[in-house]
Amino acid sequence: MRVVSGKFKGRQLKAVPGMNTRPTTDKVKESLFNIIGPYFTGGLVLDLFGGSGSLGLESLSRGMDHVIFVDKDGKAIQTIKSNVESLQVGEQVEIYRNDAVRALNAIQKRDLQFDLILLDPPYKRHQLEQLIHKMSDLKLLKHNGQIVAEHSNDVVLPDVIGNFSIQRQETYGITVISVFKWSEVVKGEGEI
Repeated sequence: MRVVSGKFKGRQLKAVPGMNTRPTTDKVKESLFNIIGPYFTGGLVLDLFGGSGSLGLESLSRGMDHVIFVDKDGKAIQTIKSNVESLQVGEQVEIYRNDAVRALNAIQKRDLQFDLILLDPPYKRHQLEQLIHKMSDLKLLKHNGQIVAEHSNDVVLPDVIGNFSIQRQETYGITVISVFKWSEVVKGEGEI
């Protein structure tokens, strides 16, 4: 596993030990960033299921300013810390061991809004729809921001969740990348 592009291009990253995490392949990572970037002129990123930190670190390499990493797995947190130290970007990151929903509540209290939110949860326990609804309710995404959800191809997400709608969706084998942005659709009464 490596950084695909940007100022840390080619740098190796450690994977989380064990079988509990599924790293995003370099091919999918490169495609994902070509869809949403490929490069950025600053911004704040939330990597909610940080794993090894690969996606958040890729966004730093491509020009984002700051990443908040969250993961509830202790091995993942140690791996993120190791990869951050390896790239010497400690001043540009925050790392928290927490459950995704609790983390969103804590972030909302800080009155933060993100340019990019990365969601790459375990495929079997994804809760993506619930989390994206919560992000909409808490207004965690800047109006020109993007939410990128990586999920298995047997998960069908609605076209509109809260105030967000799918702008683009790409399939890579069993992996699907869904990109959400603010929706111009006005919800009718009784809709969720």
